[in-house]
Amino acid sequence: MHHPRLRTIISTLAAAALAATLLTISQPASAATNSFRGVNWADQRDNYVDGWVIPTGLTAGDSYSTVRTKADGIITAFQQQIGANTVRLPINPQSVNSDWWGRYKGAFDSALNHGMKVIVSYWEANKDGRVDDATAWNTMWDRVTADYGGNGNVYFEPMNEPFGYSLSAWVSLCSSWLSRHSNIPRGRVVISGTGYNDNVTGVGAASALNGTLLSLHFYGFWANDTTRSAWTTNLSNRLGSYSSRTIIDEAGAPMTTGLTYTNGATQDGNVFTAYFAATTDLARARQMGIVYWPGLRAGDPYSLTRQSGSGLAVNNTSGVAQLRWGWGL
Repeated sequence: MHHPRLRTIISTLAAAALAATLLTISQPASAATNSFRGVNWADQRDNYVDGWVIPTGLTAGDSYSTVRTKADGIITAFQQQIGANTVRLPINPQSVNSDWWGRYKGAFDSALNHGMKVIVSYWEANKDGRVDDATAWNTMWDRVTADYGGNGNVYFEPMNEPFGYSLSAWVSLCSSWLSRHSNIPRGRVVISGTGYNDNVTGVGAASALNGTLLSLHFYGFWANDTTRSAWTTNLSNRLGSYSSRTIIDEAGAPMTTGLTYTNGATQDGNVFTAYFAATTDLARARQMGIVYWPGLRAGDPYSLTRQSGSGLAVNNTSGVAQLRWGWGL
């Protein structure tokens, strides 16, 4: 049927839809970060290893195809049992500047093939809060960005917990990273807060880092408060006015000790239930992403899951439910 008024309406709607699409595309990456519903997949030894980082469930002898197959089971479980759409994976120069990288990439490729976002972060070995070897660090990042810079679902975190640097020295190091890797959109670079990633107000205010995402770590063992209000204040002070750019890419609490996280009547009164409620409530209210520490790490009482067959089993269903609340689900 030919109807000019109908055609005009259709044209107007199409134009509006196109405008909305273009507006969405042009929005800065820092509008909100709650599209990151994540978990850390960590090495049983912790990711501060002097050698290859090997997330739980993988072994040094695994081929690429074996890593990929194992990762398929774990990533699928992260998605189906927790609701995650993001995984944060560790790297270091020993892992990337060696033959392990060609095999370890199976974990990255599995996550990407499952439609996940990947945050790739550098952990140092010396535990002094500084890049161990600048040349090796640059070589590592050159390789990783060459392999994954073209994939819009990969986000790059130059360093985890840079506590060995002053704010100015850290901003300078990040500025040099941004210059060296200027082909990577700033909206896909995640700049760690100062100290143990524990405050983003300094990096947030640094004009040299404009346009980047920021990452904050926040843990319940950092204070002894047993009320949500105290924890909310603690977290708010670390964020300042930069919530819209910030991903809380480490936060976690004991998941193997029988705590119940979802009962609002009992969240106050215990350090960890109050902490986790405050963190998830604030993240939900401010539309911030959370990447839980850890989604999977053998031997870690904070681990949301444990290995079970080729997949995972959840350690604390109330913990998962409270995390999903924080994700906005």
